[in-house]
Amino acid sequence: MREAGQRIARPLDESREHYLVFVLLRFQRDAHLLSRTQALAWLHAQDQIGSVRADALRDVGDGCLLIAGLFPGVAQRRRLSVDYFIDLGRGAYSEVADTRCSDAGLFAQLAQSYRELVRVLAALRTPRDWQPGPGGILHA
Repeated sequence: MREAGQRIARPLDESREHYLVFVLLRFQRDAHLLSRTQALAWLHAQDQIGSVRADALRDVGDGCLLIAGLFPGVAQRRRLSVDYFIDLGRGAYSEVADTRCSDAGLFAQLAQSYRELVRVLAALRTPRDWQPGPGGILHA
């Protein structure tokens, strides 16, 4: 993660770097990430309350972050722009920040720097090394 931030001349602070690693670890075995409709997940989150809502919005923000940064081809196949996922994900993180949870400050920071986080994830990609795996998940 650190090298990717340096590659784009925008190294991340420790909290954002750790959060990106957490997101990658959490979603590494999610076979449904690329097939999930993030806008529907966002709508579902709007019907929730409290920590359930915050967790659902966090998942939307995380999923959009991974799609925009690591799998931009998913957006193209759905005839959507990467900016669509950036805007949806940034908005989801902003809503988490507004819930006054203990991590509100972190999510405000993540929302504010969302495009930068996408660029760092994109810098991790080396397209020629990726192969389609089971369920459409790409692996080295």
